[in-house]
Amino acid sequence: MTQPSVERLDLPDTRWVAERIAEAFLVLDQPRWLVPDEAKRESVLAGNFEIIVDHAMRHGLVFGTGDRAGVAVWLPSVGEPLPPPEDYDARLAAACGEWTPRFVHLDELFDAHHPHADHHHLALLAVRPDRQGQGVGSALLRHHHAWLDANGVPGYLEASSETSRDLYARHGYQVSEPFRLPDGTPFWPMWREPLAG
Repeated sequence: MTQPSVERLDLPDTRWVAERIAEAFLVLDQPRWLVPDEAKRESVLAGNFEIIVDHAMRHGLVFGTGDRAGVAVWLPSVGEPLPPPEDYDARLAAACGEWTPRFVHLDELFDAHHPHADHHHLALLAVRPDRQGQGVGSALLRHHHAWLDANGVPGYLEASSETSRDLYARHGYQVSEPFRLPDGTPFWPMWREPLAG
């Protein structure tokens, strides 16, 4: 099977990238706690992801496969910290409505476990459900790992399922003890040292 091509995306792509991520993440356990209302879950998630993707378009790197089946959202954490997304609190409340406190709690959890050493943070990686398990995610990882390795920069992420945790482990990420949402659903922090040479 040929590897999908990978290209950098830009601001006009923000909304469909957010929708692609929301669609892919619906099967995970975390969104059920974040947005208990199943009928509203996908649209709330897409609104939340749009804030993150927009921020990464401006301050990070967003990649997509040529067929738009998969996307990866990277935020550099090197030197000075990035500014927060503009008007974050107001935008979060507008996107998440009555569930805003749950997303705030999630942000606080992520902040509490985020490493301080320089790295690039894989904030989001998503593949359309009908294309999962076909190498799309691996192609996206290899694409940016090549740059990380060439520049001696580690990678960090929070895996949200055992399947993704195992995928990332195959790509050189070391897993740490999970941290959990109030309902017990885990995230696995994972760190990847750059490959030499």
